[in-house]
Amino acid sequence: MIDVTAIDDISGDARARSNVVRLAAAQALTGANSAVIFATGSIVGATLAPDVSFATVPISMYVLGLAAGTLPTGAISRAYGRRAAFIIGTGCGVLTGLIGSFAILHGVFWLFCCATFLGGLYGAVAQSYRFAAADGASAAYRPKAVSWVMAGGVFAGVLGPQLVQWTMDVWPPYLFAFSFVAQAVVALVAMVILSGVDAPKPAPSDLHGGRPLFVIARQPRFIAAALCGVIAYPMMNLVMTSAPLAMKMCGLTVSDSNFAIQWHIVAMYGPSFFTGSLIARYGAPAIVALGLALEAAAATIGLSGITAMHFWATLMMLGVGWNFGFIGASALVLETHLPQERNKVQAFNDFLVFGMMAIGSFSSGQLLANYGWSAVTLVVYPPVLLGFVVLAFVSFAGRRRARLQAVPEFPDPAI
Repeated sequence: MIDVTAIDDISGDARARSNVVRLAAAQALTGANSAVIFATGSIVGATLAPDVSFATVPISMYVLGLAAGTLPTGAISRAYGRRAAFIIGTGCGVLTGLIGSFAILHGVFWLFCCATFLGGLYGAVAQSYRFAAADGASAAYRPKAVSWVMAGGVFAGVLGPQLVQWTMDVWPPYLFAFSFVAQAVVALVAMVILSGVDAPKPAPSDLHGGRPLFVIARQPRFIAAALCGVIAYPMMNLVMTSAPLAMKMCGLTVSDSNFAIQWHIVAMYGPSFFTGSLIARYGAPAIVALGLALEAAAATIGLSGITAMHFWATLMMLGVGWNFGFIGASALVLETHLPQERNKVQAFNDFLVFGMMAIGSFSSGQLLANYGWSAVTLVVYPPVLLGFVVLAFVSFAGRRRARLQAVPEFPDPAI
């Protein structure tokens, strides 16, 4: 007899592989846009803001946009299909570049913050690329699909900072003004690529199926996945947001800062070529734990010195830690829901992650301005420790459940 499930898995994996190519390309282009914001946001903020303590507000507005856009992205994807959400997101990316450039040319701080907020909305949609890659794929292929799409960010690490380097002085004395025009063009190219993604509108039966979100969110595995994502991404963002301005305060150049961000992003996405295979072999919890340990190691390097080499090593180690921690946590999320529950569960997970990122990002400028770079890096340790505790608890509970299921309900008294 023909195994219908196996045929469905093969068909779904073929469609997923086709989508992965486009989504990975879009990930590269979208990542380049966010790289422009992270490389320039705090420096432009320090120039336009009324006080240096507000310098990181533009990047914080980007993160706020990430948080604000996650639930609407899930709702639009659920009602109209993921492709509609992708097109809206890239439209926000185009507006980010145009408004950002206008704000720099006219010295309007609040308008620049609005531009970066729109960039955050674009980023929120881009976060769903990794989940879209897994739609319809077999359980074995899902971690690899997520990982390969995230690998597209490697090219963002090259393209984004180089885009800044090539364009930052095109319109003197308006540093970075043309960089945002280039960003708008890159977002437009991403829109064209994403228009070809095979992501049909959900079937009517999927719009109202599945368990209530509260029931899903109470699962220990979902709690662990969401919490580890909340730790891995916001801690990385807290350090990365402050790094360019901290480097400037330490007397380092913009070129040093661009180099640091460039290799940080490469380190964030480079391991994605094999992260999925590592998850398949060792399990998502082990890879998440490794990622959290690397983030703690990055904080330790950051505490040990303030030379360019220290900043570069900190951000590179931080990037690798983020990759393992965040992709591992995303793979855990995929294990907690049914297909018809995916949009609401994935959107809720991202809302938790980026909501916490927004809080941390707004705090980073105050931490840096009032307490210095060391305080920013010290904040990483307590959340990482909490992540280890939660992972250990869920792992212990899983092993205990497996042992109980292996014991017969009525043991043979002769044994």
